[in-house]
Amino acid sequence: MRIGIDLGGTKIEGVALAATGVVAARRRVPTPQGDYEGTVRAIVDLVRSLEQETGGEASVGMGMPGIISPATGLVKNANSVCLNGRPLDRDLAMALDRDVRIENDANCFALSEASDGAAAGRGCVFGVILGTGTGGGVVVGGRILHGRNAVGGEWGHNPMPWPEAGEWRGESCYCGRTGCIETFLSGPGLARDYARATERPADSVEIVRRAGAGETEAVACLDRYVNRLARALATIINVIDPDAIVLGGGLSSIERLYRDVPTQWPRYVFSDRVTTELLPPKFGDASGVRGAAWLWPA
Repeated sequence: MRIGIDLGGTKIEGVALAATGVVAARRRVPTPQGDYEGTVRAIVDLVRSLEQETGGEASVGMGMPGIISPATGLVKNANSVCLNGRPLDRDLAMALDRDVRIENDANCFALSEASDGAAAGRGCVFGVILGTGTGGGVVVGGRILHGRNAVGGEWGHNPMPWPEAGEWRGESCYCGRTGCIETFLSGPGLARDYARATERPADSVEIVRRAGAGETEAVACLDRYVNRLARALATIINVIDPDAIVLGGGLSSIERLYRDVPTQWPRYVFSDRVTTELLPPKFGDASGVRGAAWLWPA
C-alpha cells in the first residue's frame, strides 16, 4: 500500500493506493495556518488514520508547493511560508519512524499522469499546472527530472516568449522579476488581462462563462490566452520535445485549449511538423495526491 499526501495552503488531502492504483481510502483535513508544528502533526495524524482504515503500514510520499533544497536540505519556495527553512522531510520521517519522500506538487501531478493517467506509456511527459500559479514538471522514463538545482520544469518563471505589443515588460511577479509566464497564464493573470481590456472584474470561471455566451471581450481574452499558452509551451517543445503535455489546475478545464493551442504551435516550434499531444488530465484534482503516492515504486 502507498499513501500520498497533497499539502496545500488550505487543505491537506491523503489517499491510500493499492498496488493496482485503486484508491483504498481518502481523507482531507484543514491545513493549520502559519503553524509548522501543527502542520507536521496534521500530516502524521492523516497518515495514521489512513493506515488504520486500510489495515497496515504504508510508504508515504508528499507533494507540496515548494521543494527540499539540495543545497541546505530545507524547504524553499513554498507559498506556505511557515514551511520555508524547515527540514520537513526529516521531521516527518522522525514522527512516522520511516523515510518520507517529498516532491514539488507539479512534479507529483506529472508523475501521476505519466504513470497511469492521460499520458501513461509515453516516454517523456511535461505536466503543467494552470491555476493560482503556473507550475510544471518533467517525467522521463517514469522518473521525475529534478535537475541539478531542483528546479526542473519550473517554466512559469521564465519570461513570456516572443512578446507582442503591450506585453513587455509585463506584470511584477512574486519571484522579484517582471513578465514571467505565470503572470500571464495563471488564473489571476487571466483575470487581470480581462479587467485591463474591459475595466470590469471577473474571475477565470466567469470569463469562460461569458466567452461561452458569446461576449466579444471574453472571447478576445481567451484568444490571447490561447496564443500565450501556445508560445510558452512551444519553448518547452523546443527544449525537451516531450511526447505529451498534460494540463492540470483549474484552467485545464477550458476545452478549447486542447483544440486551439496545438494549431498555433507550428508558428513557434523549430520543426517542420509538431505532433506533440496536448491532453486533459485523467484524474483532475486528484492527480497531485496520486502522484505523491507513486513517489515510491512497487
